[in-house]
Order: sequence, then structure tokens, then C-alpha cells
Amino acid sequence: MTPVPAATVAPLERSTVTISTLAIPYGLARSWLLAPAVDDERLRAAHNSDADVVIIDIEDGVPERNKEQARLITRRWLEDDNGWVRINDATTTHWNEDVSALQHSSGLAGIILAKTESPEQVTRTAAGLGGNVPIVALIESAAGIEAARSIAAERSVVRLAFGTGDFRRDTGMSDTPTALAFPRSQLVIASRVAGIAAPIDGPTLGENSADVIAGVGAATEMGMTGKLCLAESHAATINAALSPGRDEISWALAIIERLGSDGRNIGDGSDLPRLARAQRIVERSRAFDAVR
Repeated sequence: MTPVPAATVAPLERSTVTISTLAIPYGLARSWLLAPAVDDERLRAAHNSDADVVIIDIEDGVPERNKEQARLITRRWLEDDNGWVRINDATTTHWNEDVSALQHSSGLAGIILAKTESPEQVTRTAAGLGGNVPIVALIESAAGIEAARSIAAERSVVRLAFGTGDFRRDTGMSDTPTALAFPRSQLVIASRVAGIAAPIDGPTLGENSADVIAGVGAATEMGMTGKLCLAESHAATINAALSPGRDEISWALAIIERLGSDGRNIGDGSDLPRLARAQRIVERSRAFDAVR
């Protein structure tokens, strides 16, 4: 197969592209459900779940022997519906085949690029897909963390995501919040510097909703606002945990009313960040209400 050439990436309007099947912009999306492209029924179940974003997975969720079948299932799905797709990392032969299979898919809403370790990998992926496809760069190694700022600065990158399982295998770190605080904070800082939405944390394994809530808490404490998940049942729990509560919304509305939406009543330096936080809370609440 002819390799996909590198090319100049066309400008991407990060603030205007939205997930076509949802009212929630990807910058605000909370639950990102990975659904292996093994059959149409599995994908249909995922799309009928509470997930803000469903990711058709043709990477780790699919055995080597079934990669081509997974591409066929994905292409067929994207003929009738929209979807995000996690593709194989750019150092593998599967990457080229994934990009070639998806480059003419009208239903492709965005790409999750597995094991991203350099901005060049993002550039080549974007170019191969026509230059205007939103990309979430999945950071899964020490090298990826080191390159996070330059990766986040790539024009087609709209968010970073943390592949905690592969990162732990690469580094030998445990899965405790303390052990993963540094890489999580690096992704948050890189996202802020690049002016993109806060990162998406890795999945919590198991079926216990208390563990999922604890996992969301560890992520939000570091400044993350989304979470990958592997089970449909986790999506509603994640959405609830990452949505503003009633008291938080009431506080935000009172702050905006007192200070004015344009800040005309700001009295001291502490009012400005307070107003900004209140406006973010209201923005998120309205976006989530639109899909309830």
C-alpha cells in the first residue's frame, strides 16, 4: 500500500467543529466510551448508551488478526452515522492502513491517535485524512508526556487524553493518584498553554461505580474534565460526576448576577477569576442540559 504522504495541514477552526450526533462540543464532552469494532451490535449498544462521545476502536480493542475486518465494520458504520475512531499508532503498519481506510469517510467526526509521542505523528495523520479532522492525541508513554506541549500545540489537536494503562506499563508507576499526579498535571498544563480544552483521563477498570467516582475525583482534582471508559454502564456515572451540581450552578448564577456577565460590577482582583469560573459552570450546565 502506498504510504500516506506528509503535507501542509489546512487550518482547523477548533472552536466551531462539534460532534455531529450531539449537542455537546467535544471540548466539553465528559464520557468518552471506547467500543471495539467487532460487530454492528456492539457499536449500536455503545451509541445507545449515555456516553457523550463513542469512540469506534480499531486499535487495542481489536486483535491483530481482526484489524482488516474492524476497518470494514468502521467504514460501513460511518457511511450511515457519525463517529470518532481510535486508530493505531503512527509507528505501526496498521496506522497507514487505518488512515487510508478512513480518508474518504464522510461520517468521520474525529480521530483518537493512539500512543502519540511527537507532533510529527499528528501532522502526518491530519494530512493523510485531509487536514481538517479533529484529533485527540492519546498520550501513553514517558516520551509522550515529555512531548505533550508540542503535541498540544499542533493545529489539529483539540484535546489530549491520558492512556493510563500503557503509561504505567511503560514507566512502572502504580495507579495511585499520587503516582500519576505528575503526568496528569503535565497534560493539564500543556493543554492550557496550547489553548485547548482540558485533558481526558484514562479509564477506571471494573464495574464498581464507587471506583469510577473515585477515579473521576482524582482526575478533576488535577484539572481534567473528561474520562475514557470501557463499559457503557460507566458513562452515566462519569457524566453525573463531571456535571455541575445544583448548589454549584446556584452559586454561579448568583455570582454572574452580582458581578454582571460583562464584569461591569467587579470590585477587586478576586472577582475576575470568580466570574470566569461561574461562567464556565453555566456554560457546561447548559451544554449538558441540551442532551438530557
